[in-house]
Amino acid sequence: MNPIYLTEKDHERLHSLVQLQRQTVGAAAVEGLCKELKRAKVVASEEVPTDVVTMNSVVRLKDLKTGNEMEITVVYPKDADLNARKISVLAPVATAILGGKVGDEVEWPAPQGMLSYKIESILYQPEAAGDLYL
Repeated sequence: MNPIYLTEKDHERLHSLVQLQRQTVGAAAVEGLCKELKRAKVVASEEVPTDVVTMNSVVRLKDLKTGNEMEITVVYPKDADLNARKISVLAPVATAILGGKVGDEVEWPAPQGMLSYKIESILYQPEAAGDLYL
């Protein structure tokens, strides 16, 4: 399993989110994100590689079974909006790609079976754009 990268700020905020979610909805809701936080390499915002998915990144994914592509933005739960393709970091797809690099392939279980996607490109990464305070 490849290491994932998280900025110090994202790691701190996500750790707080995990703690809050555990208290309000239970540990099962954040189990996947908790595992990702434990395996993350934490780096300063200025040091995160530009090809890494961070919070608020806009990402193009390719479905490895169908070849279809989609664009999503990985956001905190309060900012989630399916119509705008803003996907909560607590959703399996967002948890799976967070910290991943362009070219990485990710998979996760879904009711219809395993889903597999490739991170095709990052269309916007806040850190690369100089937006360090999102």
